[in-house]
Amino acid sequence: MAADWLGSLVSINCGPTLGVYQGEVSSVDQTSQTISLRQPFHNGVKCPVPEVTFSAMDIKDLKILNIRGGGSGNGLTQRGVSDAVSFGGQAGRGGGRAGGAPAGSTPMAVPGRGEQRAGEGHASPQQQCSKSYGEKHMMDMAGQNKGFRRRHNSWSSSSRGGNQATPKRNGVRNGGGQMKNKDDECFGDGVDDGLDEDFDFEGNLALFDKAAVFSQIDTSRSRGTPEKQQTPARYRHDENILEAKPIIYRQIAVPQPGIKEYCTDSGLVVPSVSYELHKRLLSVAERHGLSLERRLEMTGVCASQMALTLLGGPNRLTPKNVHQRPTVVLLCGPHVQGAQGISCGRHLANHEVEVILFLPNFVKMLEAITSELSLFSKTGGKQVSSVKDLPDSPVDLVISCLDSHENAFLREQPWYRAAADWANQNRAPVLSIDPPVSGREAAVESKWALALGLPLPLSESVGRVYLCDIGVPKQVFQEVGIKYHSPFGCKFVIPLHSP
Repeated sequence: MAADWLGSLVSINCGPTLGVYQGEVSSVDQTSQTISLRQPFHNGVKCPVPEVTFSAMDIKDLKILNIRGGGSGNGLTQRGVSDAVSFGGQAGRGGGRAGGAPAGSTPMAVPGRGEQRAGEGHASPQQQCSKSYGEKHMMDMAGQNKGFRRRHNSWSSSSRGGNQATPKRNGVRNGGGQMKNKDDECFGDGVDDGLDEDFDFEGNLALFDKAAVFSQIDTSRSRGTPEKQQTPARYRHDENILEAKPIIYRQIAVPQPGIKEYCTDSGLVVPSVSYELHKRLLSVAERHGLSLERRLEMTGVCASQMALTLLGGPNRLTPKNVHQRPTVVLLCGPHVQGAQGISCGRHLANHEVEVILFLPNFVKMLEAITSELSLFSKTGGKQVSSVKDLPDSPVDLVISCLDSHENAFLREQPWYRAAADWANQNRAPVLSIDPPVSGREAAVESKWALALGLPLPLSESVGRVYLCDIGVPKQVFQEVGIKYHSPFGCKFVIPLHSP
């Protein structure tokens, strides 16, 4: 009975020490309890010897991969150590074929060689055994032998004979032959020819002379570059790479330099001018057509634009925020500075800001104030003449236009002191428009100050100084002896910094 298993392909597991062997059964000796394999493979690698003999004591498990003659079965036969060698018909040893086993033997799961295939569309059990072994057994070999890093699936291709049908899945019509060719090309025996020798990492690393290479690099650097290496200039995305003329930061020159000088965010120097020179500049501009009404309109636009920015800009003034409209109080006197504040209040009211205008009652007022009040009354803003009518709660912004450049006695008036006291007690930030130059402290402590055209030498009590463009032409500056180049750039209101 043992001769019936000659030529069959088996896999013998000898434990973690000896490993796993596959090969064709060449002889079975029941007397000495040995089995021999020809052309054996050890852990997926072909053995250098043509035949290997195993004793029953060394065999832990035995699997039949393919029965001689191509007979089919329904599953993979596995035997224990006691049944691994006895392939004959001895009782109690798990005899040979299923059809020829004697009455006391344990039946095997492999059917006889003469049985027919169950169906044309199903794969043979030998192919299933070889495929499952090729996929599952490689996991076992990886833990047993760490030095083996190559996959070997030679049994997957060699176990299929020329007369065996290609396994197909139900519902798959085409592509089975192509997948078989790809598997054979990828996992066939031909790829193992040049992989028998491991790569010598230590030997190749010894060939690299690190010190010599780095000394050669240092030598080339010392010869090709000067002592101080000049790094190439790096430019920002908004910086011009072309060579330009040197920047002149002092582009404005006045005939009589003032006490203070300011500078813009870009570094341009803006000198201050005296009130007499500033007054003469506006007079010449008015003679050339820049009338008081135009100056009032430009001042109102610039002051309202700055006030809207201080109130929050687009984050505050949105259609979704109509229930929280900002409130601004304007404190104006009976002079040109008061008319500038009224013009600013008109523009703020047009931008949905709640404006409260304080202006004391006078029998006779300037024509500019009368015309500005007529326009302001059409905006829906509120006008009061008494401090008692001003809100008691803090407002969002207070704009002060109480002071005049020429009439300093207004500070002694009761309405002036009352309005100044209200502004200081309201705890709202204060913006002063065109504040005068005075030796005394300002009656209203402001946070920002807006100068017109060119700044005056203002004191520190007026807060941070801003400069607005009121539209004076360049030749008008030259006519009064001022060398002028606009510092505004793309804006109409710019901040000034004290050096």
